[in-house]
Amino acid sequence: MNQTKGRSQVLKLCVAAVMAALVLVASDIQIQIPSVLGMNRFHLGNSMCALAGILLGPWWGGLAAGIGSALFDLTNPAYVMDAPITFLTKGIYGLMAGAMFVYLFRRKSNYAAEVASTATAAVTYIVLYLGKKFFLDGMLVSGLSATAAWGAVIEAVPSSLFNGVVAVVIAPILGVAIQRALKAAHLERVLT
Repeated sequence: MNQTKGRSQVLKLCVAAVMAALVLVASDIQIQIPSVLGMNRFHLGNSMCALAGILLGPWWGGLAAGIGSALFDLTNPAYVMDAPITFLTKGIYGLMAGAMFVYLFRRKSNYAAEVASTATAAVTYIVLYLGKKFFLDGMLVSGLSATAAWGAVIEAVPSSLFNGVVAVVIAPILGVAIQRALKAAHLERVLT
């Protein structure tokens, strides 16, 4: 019994590492649009953060999402200083998606449950990200007035919403497909 549990934990660790790598690569698949206060970027990283939570559950999924996103920040000089906060906020993205899917929907893999889980995680992340944009980036680091910091927040809203909507579309499609494939191969218990 103990050997089976150890094997299961090693397998989860391996899948979490693969998901962290997918988050890193998907965060790099992006379109950058210059704006007055910096760059807005549209990317697929949020989709993989939600998928990590759905597939691995809240703890392993949150860890994979946070590590993959922080590694992306560490590979890009423009984002290096944000890596610790990204680890937390994107980790919460995966954690929220996983917590909703595991505890509310009891891992019942269907598109509606995964959409609701991803949407909850996306809204949570957007609130955290925009709060970071206002307080940390705007007022603390840049020394902006509250009005100017709100301007930075408003400028970040379109890309944040777009990335959230893309995640709500992509993560459930991939989640349902992967879970069906695992079930067909009689491996559905591997990630639980």
